[in-house]
Amino acid sequence: MAHAPGTAGAPVRRLTVLYDAACPLCTHVRDWLLRQPRLVPLELVPAASDEARRRFPGLDHAATLDEVTAVGDAGQVYRGPAAWVVVLWALRGYRALAHRLATPTGAVLARGAVLAAAQWRGGQQRWGGGGYRRADGWVYEPRLGWRYTGRGCADGACATD
Repeated sequence: MAHAPGTAGAPVRRLTVLYDAACPLCTHVRDWLLRQPRLVPLELVPAASDEARRRFPGLDHAATLDEVTAVGDAGQVYRGPAAWVVVLWALRGYRALAHRLATPTGAVLARGAVLAAAQWRGGQQRWGGGGYRRADGWVYEPRLGWRYTGRGCADGACATD
């Protein structure tokens, strides 16, 4: 965790989570976060977007595409496992888990989870298995899963080229 000058120890009253909007896993987690009851307000902003650059000009925006980043309202910056822990801490149902993950033993587990997610993302890009991408016409619905809504699919009959 890095702090902006003068923010060490400042309370976190709001978090902004920067996520990769082109990553199906990241957008799935974003959607999940939006459904969770929160103890601390969360804003979810696409990483490296114009909005992210405007709000956080001092961040390395290329790095925010590679590693989940959360920014506190007093300028606190959390990356990787620390970002996941602070985001879980903001959620009503996961604060106790966040406290366990903040211990030395829990931090190993949090780091492993983040590395597993990064490896999955890397594999999707490396093997050309970009999976289901919103930009290609795919939509994820929690109850139904991924479905294609590209041109010509309004009636459910899609051409498969």
